[in-house]
Amino acid sequence: MTTGTRRATLERRVRILVGATIGYNVLEAVVAIGAGAGAGSAALIGFGLDSVIEVSSAAAVAWQFAGPDPRARERTALRVIAVSFFALAAYVGAESLIALLGGAEAEHSTVGLVLAAASLVIMPGLSYAQRRAGRELGSRTAVADSRQTLLCTYLSAVLLIGLGANSLFGWGWADPLAALVIAAVAAKEGRDAWRGDPCCAPVPATAPIPATAQSCDCCSGAG
Repeated sequence: MTTGTRRATLERRVRILVGATIGYNVLEAVVAIGAGAGAGSAALIGFGLDSVIEVSSAAAVAWQFAGPDPRARERTALRVIAVSFFALAAYVGAESLIALLGGAEAEHSTVGLVLAAASLVIMPGLSYAQRRAGRELGSRTAVADSRQTLLCTYLSAVLLIGLGANSLFGWGWADPLAALVIAAVAAKEGRDAWRGDPCCAPVPATAPIPATAQSCDCCSGAG
């Protein structure tokens, strides 16, 4: 298989994975925000808004790879991903502090617990597949979006703990505290996306897929 053919295959794979990510996160956002509003849960609403941000992030990657030269659109797509992270962090952080200081307590949400558990199962696979394709392509945006998807996995665990502690022990502060964790992690991911990773820099279309993009740690989504 030629380098050009392999690149086209990977770009097509990224588009498919992005489409799957968008579809799931639209559903996740509707369910989480609706359940969060009903239960007065800042964590659930924050989780739903993260899903909205995930959709905007994935849409930015879809826009990038819809063009004839995805690498030419990479910087703009990265900026969109970063700004979406910052917006999420600001909104959820403010709402969480208001809930903590105001003493508002969220109600039990069975729907929220089920949603968090489902995301813990679904999102890691999507993240891994997209990260692997993005690393081989040397695409910072595909890797950044895979980190956004992986973040959803971590936030699912945080949400599950917060909702569970509130439901089982009546710890009303656990819900907004979980939301604050969501906001802090989102801010960090926004900073990383804004800076980008030099080892995943775009390469000319005629060049081989770079070995650094296949192996560098900063493109793995772990750092």
